[in-house]
Amino acid sequence: MEYPSFFLLLLLTIIAFIAVAGQPHNNITLSSYLTTDTAGVTDLSWLSPSGNFAFGFLPLPTNTSLFLLAIWFANLPNTTTLIWTPNRHRPLPPKSSVFLTSDDGQLSLRDPTGTEVWNPGAPEASYAAMLDTGDFVLAASDGSVLWNSFSDPTDTILPTQTLSPGTEIVAKLSDDDFSNGRFKLRMQSDGNLVFYQIAIPTGYQYSPYWAANFLVPNSRLVFNASGSIDLISPSGSVLSTLTSATTKSSSDYYHRGTLDYDGVFRHYVYPKKTVVAGGAAEWLLMDFSPIDICQNLITTPGSGACGFNSYCSYDTKQMVACQCPVGYSWVDPNRTYMGCKPNFTMPSCISRVPGEGFQMVRIEKLDFPTENYDQFNPMNETDCEQQCLDDCLCAASVYDGVGNCYKKKFPFSNGRKGNYVSGVAFIKVSNNNNLPSSPLSKKRTWILPDSIVLVSSVVLNFIIVSVTLIYFHVSKRKQKHQLNDNVLGPNLKAFTYKELQEATKGFSEELGRGACGTVYTGYLCPELTGTPNLAVKQLRDFHPDIDKEFTNEVKSIGETQHKNLVRLLGYCNQDTKRLLVYEYMSKGSLASYLFSKIRPPWKQRVEIMLGIARGLRYLHEECTTQIIHCDIKPQNVLLDENFNPRVSDFGLAKLLKTDQTRTNTGIRGTKGYVAPEWFRNSVISAKVDVYSFGVMVMEILFCRRNVENEMEEEKALLTFWVSDCYNDGRIDALLEGDEEAMADMGRVERFLMVALWCVQEEPALRPTMGQVMQMLEGAVAINPVPPSL
Repeated sequence: MEYPSFFLLLLLTIIAFIAVAGQPHNNITLSSYLTTDTAGVTDLSWLSPSGNFAFGFLPLPTNTSLFLLAIWFANLPNTTTLIWTPNRHRPLPPKSSVFLTSDDGQLSLRDPTGTEVWNPGAPEASYAAMLDTGDFVLAASDGSVLWNSFSDPTDTILPTQTLSPGTEIVAKLSDDDFSNGRFKLRMQSDGNLVFYQIAIPTGYQYSPYWAANFLVPNSRLVFNASGSIDLISPSGSVLSTLTSATTKSSSDYYHRGTLDYDGVFRHYVYPKKTVVAGGAAEWLLMDFSPIDICQNLITTPGSGACGFNSYCSYDTKQMVACQCPVGYSWVDPNRTYMGCKPNFTMPSCISRVPGEGFQMVRIEKLDFPTENYDQFNPMNETDCEQQCLDDCLCAASVYDGVGNCYKKKFPFSNGRKGNYVSGVAFIKVSNNNNLPSSPLSKKRTWILPDSIVLVSSVVLNFIIVSVTLIYFHVSKRKQKHQLNDNVLGPNLKAFTYKELQEATKGFSEELGRGACGTVYTGYLCPELTGTPNLAVKQLRDFHPDIDKEFTNEVKSIGETQHKNLVRLLGYCNQDTKRLLVYEYMSKGSLASYLFSKIRPPWKQRVEIMLGIARGLRYLHEECTTQIIHCDIKPQNVLLDENFNPRVSDFGLAKLLKTDQTRTNTGIRGTKGYVAPEWFRNSVISAKVDVYSFGVMVMEILFCRRNVENEMEEEKALLTFWVSDCYNDGRIDALLEGDEEAMADMGRVERFLMVALWCVQEEPALRPTMGQVMQMLEGAVAINPVPPSL
């Protein structure tokens, strides 16, 4: 289909420059304003001439004491359909106002204190108008458009609206949360129309999950009055049709195209005759794209359409339906995109009996297509189920129906369920979930009568011995307090000292030592395997009176679960012995890797910095109880088999000291990484970790230690040398022939600026770890430049 070039040019000219003159409107004069009163209702709104559209304040459906400045369909019965809002991320309280100022002709949204919240940046307007197209415009005296809402859309577009190159719409977060959500549609400058999933809250953009794949520069997405939404080339040809509802004329129906919170762009219509008759109707879904987001949206890294440990399908209204597997429940039932959590404690490799206490739940036509950690071929369905049940690392397995079996670790991602899936998934759950057992589980529970008698005898003897020991233990007044799993939670195993002696072969293989204690290599089954799988830290200088603090801290650390933290598996608190049991990291410490003769690859260093930042953000901002590490350094960052960084020893500052404000010989931390407030009588906060992280970023960037006494004086302290080089514009002098990093100077400079902000002497000047992540990922600008040290 071809549009005559002169017609397209005329159409765009009308839309962009003389929309005010071409549409009936009531001028909104300078000094006009709208406000909300203290009763929580809107005083007034500005209507289009037909009354179809309104511009003003709308109360949030979930909290009527907060308001959005918005445009909406004003005359639809029993429904309020929002089209546009500029303050979706910051709803305002009563007595907020929007002004068309008389002195400089600007539109200004202000909170009750008079502070400006939003301004479109179009001064010298002579008047404003709410048009019958649904567009709100600021116009000059000659009628030319200075700014309009169509050029700055939220999540919805209307007939006659055009998305120009570089324009995007962003879905809301959920059905009742209008803040920026997880999906966006972007009209790119290269001419391609692309859908992206974006991370919350940073805005990180994953790979596209749908694209028109037409690369004609300066193409536009046009919502035609005929009812189709087309990708139009500069010559006027239709490259692609996104959606179409041409069977419903705009004279009889209202139209809107919305990128919904589930990532699907939908074209809706609403019958006008219902409005005229005073009746009620619903928005009718006419078309949508992509056709099946469950198949289209796969992100790596990322959780997929529905979050971790869940799966995506469609309901009867063609809305994405996210579901939890049997044995799992929503992390937040009101925010299902956050995924699902198990209703049981995940299996632990500490157990010596694989599969004990668990069963597999079979779900037809379910697949988790990414993040396999093992694959078998050929293998049948039954063996695929058994393989996962017997593997302490396996949370789910997928059989594809043609002889392939895939194992998944927790959490599993990108789940999708539908007739297009030919295989079956098996989800590992606890036997205590009262679930119907699979045939395999039933087979495994059949036991001979003689075995029952034997087991009963053993259990009875065990109970008698246990009761006797407990009574003897309580009666001995000098016996020390013992922790138990009920106190510390089900995620941790309480080891005896003898068990850990055996696991460490008598504490014979030392991994490292520090101020807190010594770490030894451990083995789950030392008699069967020579491969280490535990790291046992024996703490020193503990006093029995701090058992309560030890309990609280071990419990809080045991509940942490993040891919960039070394996981605490268990503990020992026997008499005065205190030991912590961690998972073993096969690649050793970051210090050993970073400060060797061979410089690690640049991209790997970038991922290590980002991973450490994510781990610290989790400890500071995402844990139920904030955990301050207090000794961030390369020696306390371990690397797994894939060189992913894992922060270790987190929380031991609280374990080992009851007074974190002492600054003399009790200073926690390591020379060169210690924040200045340790040397003052100041309250210690999470900003001490931010300081240490900044030092470590410099070390990772330039592959040298923070303190090098053998170097010339100006280079001996890395932080000061980096600050001097940055201020003198000599960043290249820091890289010393690192060609990979020099080829990515933009990111080097960004990371360096973040590090310099982190090591500011005053804690208040340092960013939080959440802000650090945003700056490292480029989601926010780093402004102003960091002060000199």
